[in-house]
Amino acid sequence: MAHLIRHKITNKITNTVHTVSNKSQAKVSGVFARLGFQAATDEEGLGFAECDDLDYDYRQGMQMDVMQREDSGHTEDGGGEDGDIDGDSHYQRDGTGPRGALKSTGSLEEVKPKITSWEAGWNVTNAIQGMFVLGLPYAILHGGYLGLFLIIFAAVVCCYTGKILIACLYEENEDGIKVRVRDSYVDIANACCTPRFPTLGGHVVNVAQLIELVMTCILYVVVSGNLMYNSFPGFPVSQKAWSVVATAALLPCAFLKNLKAVSKFSLLCTLAHFVINILVIAYCLSRAREWAWEKVKFYIDVKKFPISIGIIVFSYTSQIFLPSLEGNMQRPSEFHCMMDWTHIAACVLKGLFALVAYLTWADATKEVITDNLPYSIRAVVNLFLVAKALLSYPLPFFAAVEVLEKSLFQDGGRALFPDCYGPNGQLKTWGLGLRVALVVFTLLMAVFVPHFALLMGLTGSLTGAGLAFLLPSLFHLKLQWRNLLWHHVFFDVAIFFVGGICAISGLIHSIEGLIEAFKYDLPD
Repeated sequence: MAHLIRHKITNKITNTVHTVSNKSQAKVSGVFARLGFQAATDEEGLGFAECDDLDYDYRQGMQMDVMQREDSGHTEDGGGEDGDIDGDSHYQRDGTGPRGALKSTGSLEEVKPKITSWEAGWNVTNAIQGMFVLGLPYAILHGGYLGLFLIIFAAVVCCYTGKILIACLYEENEDGIKVRVRDSYVDIANACCTPRFPTLGGHVVNVAQLIELVMTCILYVVVSGNLMYNSFPGFPVSQKAWSVVATAALLPCAFLKNLKAVSKFSLLCTLAHFVINILVIAYCLSRAREWAWEKVKFYIDVKKFPISIGIIVFSYTSQIFLPSLEGNMQRPSEFHCMMDWTHIAACVLKGLFALVAYLTWADATKEVITDNLPYSIRAVVNLFLVAKALLSYPLPFFAAVEVLEKSLFQDGGRALFPDCYGPNGQLKTWGLGLRVALVVFTLLMAVFVPHFALLMGLTGSLTGAGLAFLLPSLFHLKLQWRNLLWHHVFFDVAIFFVGGICAISGLIHSIEGLIEAFKYDLPD
């Protein structure tokens, strides 16, 4: 008996010493990390954390064993289910447990359905093959063959930065296996600014996302007014008035709680857009004998070509939702293949559409290419496009509202304002007022800045280049530095500098173009 007691006391003392040792090592590692020695201690910190977790699981297992001996008669109340899940205490503690982890009530959490690589590719295609391809012929107008090259170049770069952005979600464990430790673009940004500014990166990304989403909403209102005005030129209604009418139809978006109702129309909208593109290309092919090949040259309009860069970059941006998309795929290993074929298809279709449309109208190419169509075809095509624009508006609007609510109203105990939802999940009056104000803001911007190409170029230069070129390459260098080969470093640095030059140049010339449009009252 005395020998058994001595053995138990020795085991407890040994476990306590190991626990204190591991925790002290982890704390020392954390101190060094805060002093700037993060790059040399990442794997050590991970190992110490895993040692601490294993010790925690061991002690919890001993306690669970004692409890099971004491409460062996209570399995009918659900205790048997608890015992069926291995490592439950560990997974509930750090939040990285399996999707079947137990809730506090003891019931299994419902597993969310995953999407196939084809469905993921369809989502990416919707993002990079949307309405904004209508502005690409205008980019060829000011860039010639260099504009076509830029369409290909942007596809390659955006495909690459999308892949390296996803790579930043993963870290290698002790066994060299990649483990997903981050869930979003914001998490990646925060990880890069840790430990000195742990939330700065997330705030920067949130602001960039918010600007891009709101500008996308504004562009939908602008293009709706433009299309309606050019569809019915005989009506005594200006483009700004048509924008007001379009916004009136968008006011119900303020009452959206989810996108279930809107998502039912997304497939029809996308199919309709492909049909419209085919109609435009078919009309252009019918005039193939009149194509002005001599107008396509190896020259650029130094003043307006940087705006075209922003237009092309903006048409490829999909990085905002890629982390969420990859996390919901049935086979994340197929993500790279999906990105390849979606961007190859986008590159081919965009290049052909832009070139064929420009060859048809040459120097008469307008900001929105459908405005060049004959009146009989233009009215039908434009009405379909207006319907697509209005049905596409709720998606970026709802995303922008979510970013605002999470950062300003639902940021745990750090929110600047009280929650805009009541205890029953009902939207408060002032919360509804903020949503209506956001809709009205997009209208005011569309009314006072009704220049589709200039706004698109400004947005692509301001946030598109940042989210698609600059930040992914910078984050990849910061988080994956020890795993990168020399050519990866070269690509990341080159993309960062080229993207920065294009962004600054496009931003300056877009602002100059807007100032010129207001100063000389240029047509919309």
